[in-house]
Amino acid sequence: MDEPAGRPRLVLASSSPRRRDLLAQIGIAADAILSPGIDETPGRDELPRPYVTRIALAKLDAAHMLPGSDGLLLAADTVVALGRRILPKAEDEATARRCLSLLSGRRHTVMTAVALRGADGGRSLRVVESVVGLARLTERQIDRLIDAGDWHGKAGGYAIQGRIAAHVRFLSGSHSNVIGLPLFETAQLLRGRGWLE
Repeated sequence: MDEPAGRPRLVLASSSPRRRDLLAQIGIAADAILSPGIDETPGRDELPRPYVTRIALAKLDAAHMLPGSDGLLLAADTVVALGRRILPKAEDEATARRCLSLLSGRRHTVMTAVALRGADGGRSLRVVESVVGLARLTERQIDRLIDAGDWHGKAGGYAIQGRIAAHVRFLSGSHSNVIGLPLFETAQLLRGRGWLE
């Protein structure tokens, strides 16, 4: 992907290797990576879209306060929503199993908010939604997905680029969004700042 001469540094406010890999897929390498530590606990009765927007902007603002954040800051957050319910990031097998059981045989929404902050302090934001439908999972299939281990740290307890792919019967929208960064919209934001041609 062509990059204009004299562009500012691009700083990725995310420690997610998946987001780095997705950017690399379209020829983008961040000049620096920061890991802003923020509280990602959903508010009481907070809906998925306002939540993912709030967290992406909070990451952006927290990263801006860190050393080495000069340049163009890029932050994102992804959430898996079953109706109005926000599913957690699976940090243990019990949570992953509970998420997979809830998603089994149903459609759900994956939302990613992508936020960009320029050196002038101006912020841009896009929220992208994809709909994913999983086939009905047997207990044995769930056991195998758990044993594969690619659920760890993933919203909703699965990675669409992992073993769950054999059970995805429907996907409407951006595949890269479901992984964690919608590439078309991210590139559009960067073009809007003159960072990409």
